[in-house]
Amino acid sequence: MKLKKLLALVSVTTLVVGLMTGCGNQTETQTETQTNSEVQTTDETEQVSEESTDLKGTKVSFLNSKGEIQAALEEMAVVFEEETGIAVEIIACGAGESPYTKVTSAYNSGTAPTLSMLDTTDIVALAKEYALDLSNEAWVTECEGQLTKIDDKVYSFPFCVEGRGLIYSKKAIEDTLGTEFDPATINSYDALKALLESLRAAGMENPIVLSKEDWSLAAHQLGFIYDTYDGYTAGSADLIEQLKSGSLKVEDYNRFNQFMDTLDLLLEYNVNKADPLGAIYDQDPIFLVDGESAIWANGVWAWPNIASAGATVEDEYGFLPFVLGNDTEDFANNCIQAAATKQVMIDSVQATDVQIQAAKEFLNWIVYEESGQKMLVETAELIPAYKNNSFSALNPLGIDIQKKLAEGKVFSSSFIAPSDHWSALGASMQKYIGGAATRAELATEINTYWTSQK
Repeated sequence: MKLKKLLALVSVTTLVVGLMTGCGNQTETQTETQTNSEVQTTDETEQVSEESTDLKGTKVSFLNSKGEIQAALEEMAVVFEEETGIAVEIIACGAGESPYTKVTSAYNSGTAPTLSMLDTTDIVALAKEYALDLSNEAWVTECEGQLTKIDDKVYSFPFCVEGRGLIYSKKAIEDTLGTEFDPATINSYDALKALLESLRAAGMENPIVLSKEDWSLAAHQLGFIYDTYDGYTAGSADLIEQLKSGSLKVEDYNRFNQFMDTLDLLLEYNVNKADPLGAIYDQDPIFLVDGESAIWANGVWAWPNIASAGATVEDEYGFLPFVLGNDTEDFANNCIQAAATKQVMIDSVQATDVQIQAAKEFLNWIVYEESGQKMLVETAELIPAYKNNSFSALNPLGIDIQKKLAEGKVFSSSFIAPSDHWSALGASMQKYIGGAATRAELATEINTYWTSQK
């Protein structure tokens, strides 16, 4: 396998260090000499190449839970098969279909995928029973700070880094206001409110797009109350334990009330305000691209939708923080959440030894082969979680995330919740945005959900 030039490795290592030190997050890393690293990587990749020669004709399956990259993964599988002789079938997880349910059903029917891309929550729930221990894989050293460990073991491959916040269209804002827009000025609730008031006064009646999907509302929006506890995944876990035990009621938690204030502000300026639950996800980015609205509460995964609506890579889009309160020094108001959200596990129960080796080869190809590295970034348009990948994002949202990573303007918490969190509390959130529940009633449902997990 091919090695990256040393210069590229150094530059990407610098970027990753920015992630690990930014916004109050500090991650311990191990530093090796460049010479030892090159020798180790050469030995490891040569060994994988030798193994792959015996795997030609092997077929494995890959469950994909990121629908927007289905076509890209299929392209990657074609190139991988051309280079290795190993066939990878990319299985789509249908829109609205729970990846957890799909993969557990597959295990029950004896048709488990060889590789499964799942949310971190699902990996934690399934790993000990179904996943292969990957702690000794070579790529582990390339992913420091992005690994999910269970009992100090690595059961999953961090597929990419994703970030979320408030996507903004610089053009839509500047065309409406007639002045230059500096996103760094939006670092508090009051600053966001003033921007929205100015946009409305200048003729953009409803500058906000708020989608109604349960996964968006409960995982990506409500999720901020957990991830901003202190910016760490461990901190979000501490908060969740308090909610489970009942020692903390969510209505007494300042982040919840800050979040609800911001959510109410978004609802006031929502382009879907007349019928929030009638919003159509495919229509939502069109509001942004056409300039009818300027801000969409979403994540980096939304770029394919924005591009399909007519945006180009030359257009200026980026992320504002999902602001919480008025402390302009608060990390939540100066950073966006970015972490390795999607994880890939290898089946250890139903896969044969040959399939397991072939699955490992696919992951190694993504990390170490130039074609795999490039396709992950340029074809799938993902941000790599591996410090040896020097390819730069091509779309505006990915570019903005990589820039914020380099500047330390991210916090890396990725909260871990039960697999039904998004469906159960997504329904509660839908009731709230639809006007069928009050803030107090939503709080009660959140409290009931968590105390039932004891």
